[in-house]
Amino acid sequence: MSYSKVGFVGVGKMGTPMAGRLIKAGYEVTVYDLDRSAMQELGNAGAKLASSPTEVGNAAEVVFASLPSPQILETVVLGANGIAAGSSIKVFIDISTTGPRTAAKVAEALKSQNIAMIDAPVSGGLKGARNGTLAVMTSGPKTVYESVRPILENFGKMFFMGEVQGAAQTMKLANNLLAAAALAVSSEAVVMGVKAGLDPKIMLDVINASSGRNSATEDKFPKSVLPRTFDFGFATGLSFKDVRLCLEEAEAIGVPMVVGSAVRQMLSVTNQLYGPESDFTSMVRVIESWAHVEVRSPQQDVTVEAG
Repeated sequence: MSYSKVGFVGVGKMGTPMAGRLIKAGYEVTVYDLDRSAMQELGNAGAKLASSPTEVGNAAEVVFASLPSPQILETVVLGANGIAAGSSIKVFIDISTTGPRTAAKVAEALKSQNIAMIDAPVSGGLKGARNGTLAVMTSGPKTVYESVRPILENFGKMFFMGEVQGAAQTMKLANNLLAAAALAVSSEAVVMGVKAGLDPKIMLDVINASSGRNSATEDKFPKSVLPRTFDFGFATGLSFKDVRLCLEEAEAIGVPMVVGSAVRQMLSVTNQLYGPESDFTSMVRVIESWAHVEVRSPQQDVTVEAG
C-alpha cells in the first residue's frame, strides 16, 4: 500500500524541515501547530494549514507528530480534537522522544480504533532534518513499517528495531543519554584545560585525534561553543526531559545509572540557570561560571581584533 496524503502535527525546529522535505518529495501535506506563525513557512511551500489535530487526521492517511513531552503527545493524539478522531488516518507515526511506555500505551489505544502506530524517533539535529541525513529509529508492526518506509526514507537512514512497540523509543533514549553525557564530561575536561592555560581549539584538535574524541568535541564545541553562539539546535529542556525519561525507564527495568544520574543533575542545573529554551550546549557555561573562565581560543581574539 502506498500513501500520498501525509499530516504533520508539531512543526517546530525539527518538524518544519522534515515536513518541508515531504512537500518537495511530492506528498500532499497538511500541518498543524498551536503556533500559527510556525505553520506559515510550510504554508508558503505548499502545505495545507489545519485548525486542529483532528483536521489533520481528516485530511491525511499517515500522520506524524513531533511533540515535546509524553503528556502532550497523549493529549494531542487521543484527547478531544485529537489526531485519532480524524476520519482518514490509518497510520500514526511518532517522531517525538516520549519513551517506550508511552509508545505502548498510545499504540494500544489506537489499535482499538483501527489505527496502526510506528515509533520513529530521529537523531541528527537540524542539519540532518534539512538534508535528509537523520538516523530514523523505527519499531512497530513490520508490514505497517514497510508500507510507510518510502515516506520515512525522505528523512534519512532507516534502522528497524523490531516489532515490539516502543523499542525505537528505548534506542533513542540510550542515544540521547550518550549525547548529553559526552557534552557534560567534555565541558568539564575542556574548561579544566582552559583554566590551566591551554588553548581550547588546540585541545579539541588533540582530543579529536585521540581516544577522547566524541560527538561533543567533534561537532558541538567547534560549531556552537568556541564561536560562543550556543545554538546547536537542541533545547536544554528537551535534553533534560530525554535523560529523565531514560533514567526512569532504566529504573523500571532494574538498570542502575550512576553516571546518567550525574548527567541529569547537570542538565537540571543548566535548565534552572539558563532556562528550558536555552541550547543544551549551555551546559558548558555552567562549568565556566564555576571555574571563572571562558572557553575561548586566543586565536578568536586575534581574529576579532583584526576585524
